[in-house]
Amino acid sequence: MKMLVGLGNPGSQYAKTRHNIGFRFLDVFAKSEGLSFGSAPRFSAETCTFTLKNEKVLLVKPQTFMNNSGESVSKLAKYYDISTSDITVIYDDLDLPSGKIRLKTGGGHGGHNGLRSLNLHLPDTDYTRVKIGIGRPPSGDITPWVLGCADEGDRGDEYRIFDALLPEIPLLLSGERDKAANKIHHTLQNTPEKT
Repeated sequence: MKMLVGLGNPGSQYAKTRHNIGFRFLDVFAKSEGLSFGSAPRFSAETCTFTLKNEKVLLVKPQTFMNNSGESVSKLAKYYDISTSDITVIYDDLDLPSGKIRLKTGGGHGGHNGLRSLNLHLPDTDYTRVKIGIGRPPSGDITPWVLGCADEGDRGDEYRIFDALLPEIPLLLSGERDKAANKIHHTLQNTPEKT
């Protein structure tokens, strides 16, 4: 079994924030597959499953709030016996400009509290990361930025990223990260920016 995790905060007040880009992507992906999320209170998550090449994939939106995402993900991984290398996590990245995406496996948390929690609760850090850029504020505290709503230009960037990422999820979940990354970047290079 594989696990595809989107990071975010529960509650309608956070739905449109930059920090919730992982939740938004999973919602778009689930809709494209005709899936709907159900509550899994035992795991503090919303989940649904689909089958990819005869293998089940668990979609997960932790409901623990961002800073405790690892509690939910680790419980599910233990229950379903999913190894860390079979987990893919989608989240916002301050160090990437809006409209950029980067795929990586393993590593530190880079100051991201959701990853910090995952690294704390999972047995290792060998999960695949899908970082979606939200950029940094021009100055000052980052909290109002990540918990603020993206402007129209940023939302346009988000749609372009989602459109490029969606068709490559099967490749990504099959372990072909580099191939998926190349196809995503090729699509983005050939997709005009929405104005």
